[in-house]
Amino acid sequence: MTLQFFKYQGTGNDFVMIDNRSLDFPKNDTKLINHLCDRRFGIGADGLILLENDETTDFKMVYFNADGNESSMCGNGGRCLVAFAKYLGVIENTASFNAVDGLHHASIDDDTVRLQMIDVLKVEQFDNYVFLDTGSPHHVQMVSGLEKFDVKTEGAKLRYGKYGEKGSNINFVQKTAPDIFSVRTYERGVEDETFSCGTGVTAVGIAMFVTKQTEATEVTLNTPGGELKVSFEQNGDVFENVFLQGPAKQVFKGVVEW
Repeated sequence: MTLQFFKYQGTGNDFVMIDNRSLDFPKNDTKLINHLCDRRFGIGADGLILLENDETTDFKMVYFNADGNESSMCGNGGRCLVAFAKYLGVIENTASFNAVDGLHHASIDDDTVRLQMIDVLKVEQFDNYVFLDTGSPHHVQMVSGLEKFDVKTEGAKLRYGKYGEKGSNINFVQKTAPDIFSVRTYERGVEDETFSCGTGVTAVGIAMFVTKQTEATEVTLNTPGGELKVSFEQNGDVFENVFLQGPAKQVFKGVVEW
């Protein structure tokens, strides 16, 4: 079978994009998806995303982690999919789409995509970390010396040791200004540090507000792959109008056979 694919990246979080409106792609072929995402033997990506038709919105997002398994929401992937949808002519400058966690709205201006995330209903505070779900589960923990921190080793310990087989994404954070934070993330499914994580920085922005590390409801998050902005509104214990904003760019396109 021959397949046309597109490669997109959002602050270094990279994805294989496939137009699957024809529903030809074998979504149950875990080994194939894992192979396509392999950086040595495949195309190479943190995940694979299918764009499909949807009855009630502009399109549907189907997201797979690099291990080949369908997964929870990916914020940077969602932003990249909006850029892909515009490239395909599915949308113009605004979009609504369905993902595994529900309905999302977005806007695109050149290479910048602003994506509305789901409402955050619960933020759990513990002695040295915060846990919340921003479409994917996230552990947020402040550390010192983030630049030299062993994210892969320490992230894996928490991902498996604390959260078991189901796991959680693990974010390590350092404050650099009143409304600016540096973030490094260990992602489950990738089982390594990624250059950026959209649901992760969204979780960090809200967690820093809840723990009074900032009074700002719009924060800047610096990741190894670049800068993202997160904004939100608090309504009681719920966080609404949560937006993730940053660049999303096409890297290349090609054809792969298997």
